[in-house]
Amino acid sequence: MSLYVIATPIAHPDDMTLRGIQILKNCQYIIGEEAKTCRAQLKSWDISPQDKTILLLNEHSKSEDLKELLEVCHTHDVALISDCGTPGFCDPGADLIDLCYKSNIKVTTIPGASSLMAFLSMLGTQWKEFTFKGFPPRETNERTDFFKTLAKATHPHCFLEAPYRLHATLEQLEQLCPNKKIYLGINLTAENQEFYKGPIKDIRKKVKAQKAPFIVGLE
Repeated sequence: MSLYVIATPIAHPDDMTLRGIQILKNCQYIIGEEAKTCRAQLKSWDISPQDKTILLLNEHSKSEDLKELLEVCHTHDVALISDCGTPGFCDPGADLIDLCYKSNIKVTTIPGASSLMAFLSMLGTQWKEFTFKGFPPRETNERTDFFKTLAKATHPHCFLEAPYRLHATLEQLEQLCPNKKIYLGINLTAENQEFYKGPIKDIRKKVKAQKAPFIVGLE
């Protein structure tokens, strides 16, 4: 039996791979983050949700939930997807993948859309070395320390953040490093995609989106 780790589009639905669609059609069991989103994704690829058994794995899942999912992986080929992007990358799917390795269950990656790779392709420069910081902490003091560290960094860093924190993040960055050059990708691959680069004090004035998926890079 295998666990198939399938990347899904980060915005544009047509970015789903043919291989990913075929495996989703072949697997009876599909693990997603949210049932409603998972059903909508399947429908967009002409796969009937009613014909599938949809299981959930998200930030609210407990160790007992993971054990139940692992049992399914022992007896069936299972497809793991996320709401967008690649499961296992800043994603709770990593815990299930690790359990599969420990249980000698084959794990197969089906690559596709990636917010990080899409972002790097838009830079217009080559980062031969950079640090990916994931998501900033939520707690205020830890969050401030996180951004202070980025402001002092001497090599490129990039990070993701929740859509509703777009303008708050830009405001905090401007306070700490107004003249530092940043790269900002918003709604990457979507028709309303925005991409900016320059001093944060200039970029913040140009951003149109109020709430949207985004990724930030600092030189």
